[in-house]
Amino acid sequence: MRAALITVSSSRAAGSGSDQAGPELERVALALGLEIAAREVIADERELIESHLRRCCDELACALVLTSGGTGMAPSDVTPEATSAVVERPAPGIAEALRLASREHTRHWMLSRGVAGVRGRSLIVNFPGSPASIRECAPAIAGSLPHALALLAGGPGDAHL
Repeated sequence: MRAALITVSSSRAAGSGSDQAGPELERVALALGLEIAAREVIADERELIESHLRRCCDELACALVLTSGGTGMAPSDVTPEATSAVVERPAPGIAEALRLASREHTRHWMLSRGVAGVRGRSLIVNFPGSPASIRECAPAIAGSLPHALALLAGGPGDAHL
């Protein structure tokens, strides 16, 4: 199975500093045994985000698409809206688990607006932009992702576990 990693950051896309979140997303995908099919850094622009999400799901056939950034309250934070526009079925429990895992690390945990959902046979998950936040909250969903990906691929998953 393949994964795509998308860092949403206008400043990083413009060349200001290095992408620190992408390597954290890569660790998550590799720990699941996924092949990295795409790793992109793009600007905080809704149409651009939507286009990249569609490409990763529809053209690259990635089982998992992980995004980082653009999930906060700033006017430029549009990753959840872009993701919601391309998913066919929401997976709210995943986003809720990420927020809940952040609770013990920051008093601002409830301000994260990330979403998760399914497009075709792909699962899209929005992570916060902070590398530390990705490290802190990824374990909360890591145990369920193999089952979700197996089900999306048409297999039985591991429902008995």
